[in-house]
This record gives sequence, C-alpha cells and structure tokens, in this order.
Amino acid sequence: MATVRPKSPRTVGAKNDKEESIWDKLGTLGRKKRIKEVQEVQAEGKYAIDSPGNPLNPVTPPEEYDLEDREERCMVEPRSYEDPKFRELIQVLIDWVNDELASQRIIVQELSEDLYDGQVLQKLLEKLTNDKLDVPEVTQSEEGQKQKLSVVLAHFNQVLGVQRLEHRKWSVEAIHSKNIVPILHLLVALARHFRPPVRLPEHVSVSMVVVQKVGGQLTHRVVKEIITAAYDDVGMRCERDAFDTLFDHAPDKLQVVKKSLVTFVNKHLNKINLEVSDIETQFHDGVYLIMLMGLLEGFFVPLYSFHATPKDFEQKVHNVSFAFELMEEVGLKRPKARPEDVVNYDLKSTLRVLYNLFTKYKSLL
Repeated sequence: MATVRPKSPRTVGAKNDKEESIWDKLGTLGRKKRIKEVQEVQAEGKYAIDSPGNPLNPVTPPEEYDLEDREERCMVEPRSYEDPKFRELIQVLIDWVNDELASQRIIVQELSEDLYDGQVLQKLLEKLTNDKLDVPEVTQSEEGQKQKLSVVLAHFNQVLGVQRLEHRKWSVEAIHSKNIVPILHLLVALARHFRPPVRLPEHVSVSMVVVQKVGGQLTHRVVKEIITAAYDDVGMRCERDAFDTLFDHAPDKLQVVKKSLVTFVNKHLNKINLEVSDIETQFHDGVYLIMLMGLLEGFFVPLYSFHATPKDFEQKVHNVSFAFELMEEVGLKRPKARPEDVVNYDLKSTLRVLYNLFTKYKSLL
C-alpha cells in the first residue's frame, strides 16, 4: 500500500490562498501535459520497434499489413492464447526443450522469440541426433539467420521424412517471422518422433486469422489449425505392458531379462560368427535383426534388400522396417514399437521386439 507523503510545513498567511491555488493548478496541468506527451512518445516508439520486425504479431492490426496483390499473411487469433490446452502445450514443449538443453545452460522462455533465428533449434538438433552441423555458432544478420535456419530445418526434415509429404507445416520464412504455429508444428513432430517422456495435450487447435489482399482490398477469414490430435503411441498415450512395470518397479529383474535375451540371440548369431554384447546399441541399425530372422527361419536374406553398413538415419529405419516385414511374413504380429524408436536406441522398444522373437523361437535353444 502506498504511503501518503507528509506535507511540508507552511506558515499560515504567507501567501494569498487564492493566488496559490491558481498557480498550483496551472503547474499540475503543465506536469500532466508533459507526462502525457512522454507516454505518447513511448507508445509510438514501442510500436515502431515491435510491429515492423514482427508482422505476424497478434497485436498488429490487419489493416496495417503492406501486402502485394494476392499475398497472404496469417496470425493467431488473440483469444486462442486464452485456451488452457494451447497454453499447456506451449509450456510442455518449453519444458522439454529446456530439459534437453539443460547441460548447455540454454533456457527458453518464449518459443517464438527464442527459436526463430535457428540458434536454439541447432542445439536441439545436435542433442537429439548426435550430429554436428557445420554452421556459424552466432549469426547477427537476417540473411545469416535464415541460412542457418534453412540448414537446420533441412536436417530436421530429413530425419522426420517430411520431404515425402506434399504439404509442410513449417518453413524458414514462417519460423523466422516468429509465427508460433509452425514452431509448434515442428516441435510436436520432433516430440512424436524422438518420444521424450512427456505427455502432449491432445486435440489442441488454434484459430488463425488469414489476411489476403485482392484487387487492392484486404480480406480476412478465420481458419482452424489443428496442432495435436489423439495419440496412441509410446511417449504419448499408450497401454502399459510388462516392460513398463520392469523399468519402473523391478530394475533388478530387468537385468535378468536382458541377460536371457542376449543368450538367446547369441545362440543363433554365433552360427555366422556374430555376437551381441550390448543389447542397447547393437540392434539399432537393423542389421542384426535381419540376420537373426534369417537364422531363425532358415532362409537367406539377399544383401541387396537391406543396407549392410547403414550410413544415416533413413537407411537404419529402412533396415528395421524390413526386419519387421520379415517377422510379419513368418506369421508374427508386427511389433508395437516403431522402427524409429529402435534406431533411436530406445531400450524398451528393442526389448519388446526381441522378446516377441524369444517367445516364438525359445524352443530352438
């Protein structure tokens, strides 16, 4: 609570009360006018700084857009920021990025402001993929930022496989303009792909105001943009199984299971002078899985049908997917794990695949 300033002592009758009150009023009016002028200048300065650099900012009125004919721009309808699910999604993704980059002392506070120049996205990419990008660490110019962002997004697109899609939900221009929607699309896709231990809120959507200039006139429409849907895969929402229980409550028994599976696979791989010592890493490229299927079923797998020495993520995913197809061809159910999970060294997914083989072929031991 503000305290009342004590008034200075004044001698009664030192000045005429009427004259004093008039000057006081004039002085007060002058101060108020100057204060108002300062506030107006500050407001104009803030608008000049904020609006040109961020034309998609929700506070920028559509009539202020300087568009070419048939050009479109869009922004999030301000009311969407009041949606609890939308706000929860933003916070979950911020927390996830901060957890991933904690060792590098990077702290993200606002997605659109902290990710638009590609610097944080580069660090996140290198952390998730263990790849080192050959790009400048710090870029100040807009052109340099866009070049870095282009390299980072191209690598992400390759990992996610979006080059096979006709429509992309993010781009260099969209992210660099600090548009929160493409940034969310990218982070959600990464979270679904790399499967961190986070739970994304489902059925999150936002209302987008799309402004277009047609024949010199601005038109606008409101469209609904879906950010997340319902998920049933691991890392989001899934049915728990025995391996979830082992990981959570019985790590000692988990070691027994791993040892049994290593014994099982080596019994067969030793026939061709192969041996597994680390079950967590030696199946991630799919080669041993393919060899194991051939040994278990007694058929030869042509070398041209898979990558014997896979060099990148896509080749490894191809191998694991091919191994899953072989399992289906011999009557096994397709593993619930995704090929990408095995490639990304997800131990739980690898154990599920191997245990599925163990339950059918253990009699061959």
